[in-house]
Amino acid sequence: MSTPIPVDQQDERLIQHGGISGWARDFVSRVRGGDLGSLPVIVGLIVIWAIFQIMNPNFLSSTNLVNLTMQCAAVGTIAIGIVLVLLLGEIDLSVGSVSGLSSAILAVGFVQLGLPLPLVLLASIVAGLLVGLVFGLLRTLFGVPSFVITLAGLLGFLGLQLFVLGKTGSINIPFDSAIVQFGQQWFLPAWLSYAVIVIVVLSYAWQLFAQAVRRTTAGLSAMSGAHVIVRTGTLLAVLALAAWYLNLTRGVSVMFALFLVLVVVMNYFLTRTKWGRSVYAVGGNVEAARRAGIRVNRIYISVFMLCSAFAAVGGIFAAARLAAANQGSGGGDTNLNAIAAAVIGGTSLFGGRGSAYSAVLGILVIMSITSGLNIINLDSSIRYMVTGGVLLLAVVVDALSRRSRAAAGRG
Repeated sequence: MSTPIPVDQQDERLIQHGGISGWARDFVSRVRGGDLGSLPVIVGLIVIWAIFQIMNPNFLSSTNLVNLTMQCAAVGTIAIGIVLVLLLGEIDLSVGSVSGLSSAILAVGFVQLGLPLPLVLLASIVAGLLVGLVFGLLRTLFGVPSFVITLAGLLGFLGLQLFVLGKTGSINIPFDSAIVQFGQQWFLPAWLSYAVIVIVVLSYAWQLFAQAVRRTTAGLSAMSGAHVIVRTGTLLAVLALAAWYLNLTRGVSVMFALFLVLVVVMNYFLTRTKWGRSVYAVGGNVEAARRAGIRVNRIYISVFMLCSAFAAVGGIFAAARLAAANQGSGGGDTNLNAIAAAVIGGTSLFGGRGSAYSAVLGILVIMSITSGLNIINLDSSIRYMVTGGVLLLAVVVDALSRRSRAAAGRG
């Protein structure tokens, strides 16, 4: 069984002299072969936005989209960790409880104990890392399925969260504190948002150009100059337009911007490092990865640690936005939304396929549904049913795509 190629690396398989037309032919060929990438979720997001905009013209207003992006940050950050474990073909059901525990540590340490904020933030993230370490060791040393381990963790860390909060059960964080200002009031100045976009696009263009040079030097097919220009130009136009529209009101939230930074950094490690290639290899075929010399146990442990750490950061974001931590922190549909975001965003449940950007696309879909149904005053029961239907559709598309790739491979 061959090792799946990371989604972000598949566009490299271009005909060197084909230019844009060569890339277009390659794209059509991959879609026919079942390699849909992020296409279904992008189309779905456009359809969802169009429907809600028709039902209520305020849906795509700058004010509502700013609120939507701020709602995405906490659960979206948790979803980054879910993407990682799904790439291994594993699951983590405890991320909601771990994020709630992180919120509790933040509130108790900062408000009740009066500890410095940086120290409390560090303690929350370290707690997440330790949780992931325990999960990884149980998975690798005893071979216990991750479903069982993390289900036990869901219950155990929920109890620990309640213990940390104590009898009060709810702790308010001062509105004038830096952490609450970060979650509610800090926005990038317009000029800074545009400057960041220019830096990101230039960095992206440099990566594509350097990659093309390396492949050409090695005698391999490489991305044409025209294709590099089109991709970077499209990215610049989309990001600049989004920033301009959000800046019509409050602008780009610092918390949402940090979430996007985490996604970009994680995507870099997944696609440009030996560790990231090992994650895809283990998720594609664990035995083949082991025979290739990959230290599989280390990959499992590192991924579970990162997943719980992202859950802890998501808990910090949630506490910052709500200015409180309570018994419901990390509860409700937090767990399910994080998992659904990763799957809806395009990460395969079968392992080996997906990218960090799945967390962004998936959480945008889920929060768009939530925001849209709220803005047209529909009951939350409808939201659960619609989200469940979208999740089921994403899994069906993934299964059909996987079947098409298998049939193409046999052919």
